[in-house]
Parts: sequence; structure tokens; C-alpha cells
Amino acid sequence: MSRYHMFLLAAFASVWTWAAIGPSYPHDWLLENYLVFIFVPIILLLGRYFKLSSLSYSLITLYMMLHVTGSHYTYAEVPFGYTLQRWFGADRNMYDRLVHFCFGLLLAYPMREVFMRVARSRGVWGYWLPVELVLAFSAVYEIIEWLVAARVDPAAGIGAFVTMTLVAMAHWRYDPAFRYELRASLKIERGERPMGEQALLKLIRKGRL
Repeated sequence: MSRYHMFLLAAFASVWTWAAIGPSYPHDWLLENYLVFIFVPIILLLGRYFKLSSLSYSLITLYMMLHVTGSHYTYAEVPFGYTLQRWFGADRNMYDRLVHFCFGLLLAYPMREVFMRVARSRGVWGYWLPVELVLAFSAVYEIIEWLVAARVDPAAGIGAFVTMTLVAMAHWRYDPAFRYELRASLKIERGERPMGEQALLKLIRKGRL
């Protein structure tokens, strides 16, 4: 663990400790922190075998800080959420909307890094798959938290789309191979065959021989 990683961990631990002291609703704080108890150890353990970039860890840490801040007050009563409510003329506290948006905005890049390095995703898929995964995680979280599958806030998807658009624009500006990778990612190689029933029949025939 580098000094910068230790700094991120210490910064998050400080915010988490503050959020754990005298939360407005202790029961709700515990429910919101299941996410922390599960994913922070996983991130630390996986970091021993698969290290992400410092930028990815920074974005993850920032999102987790936003989340634990919401757990201290509950999302519906975070003071900054009332400020957002006044700015946008909304009829309620908007902190939950901010965190949903930041879920996509901040976590889409780390997800892209995983896709690029593990699945070797390139071109269109390197930008589209993180958006899909953000929406999937958002749906799962909403199902777990509210037990209502239809209540998926689209803000997370919008945030992920914004991040992937910014990343794509940066690559378009500075990466000479950007256009080639986009075309190559949509190209089907000559001689490629369907993987459905034709492949299954081929396996069956081989088994008979």
C-alpha cells in the first residue's frame, strides 16, 4: 500500500468515525453501513492481487465518503441536501439524488478500468459496459434497500454516462488509435460463426463420433 493509498484510507476512516458518532437515527445508520462493512474489506483484500489506479481509488473513496455522510444524518436530512433543494427549487431534500448521480459519475471509471484490464474490453464496449454495470448495481441496491424492483433512480445511469462521455472525449483528443478501436470493437472477424444452436449441434456431433 502506497502512501497515497494510506492517505485515502485514513481520510475515509476519519469521515466514517465522525459519521458513526451520534448518528441521527442509529438503526438507519447501521442499515446504510452494511455497504461499507461488505465492500471496504473486499476492496482492501482485492488490492493485494489486483491494484486499481490511484484515480480509481480516489473516486471510490469520495463516493464512500458521500455515502457515510448520508448515513450520519439519513439521506433525507443531510444539510447540503436542503441547499440543493433551494438551488433547484425542489420539493424535498435532494442529497439522495446527488449520491445516486455520483454513484455513476464516480464509480463508472473504476468499473471501466476493470473491464479494460480483466475483460480486455475495447472501443465501444469499454464505454458502454461500465454504464450497464452501474445501472445493474443501482438496481440491485434499490431492490435490497427498498425491496421494490421498479424503483431504480436513473440519476446513477446519467452520472455513469457523463463520466464515460468525458473519458471518451479525452481519448478522442489524445489517443491516435481511438477511432480504430471504436471500429474494431464493432467488427466481426471473417469466418466467425454463431455461438448458439449451431455450436451446440457441432458439440453433439463430436460426442457421437
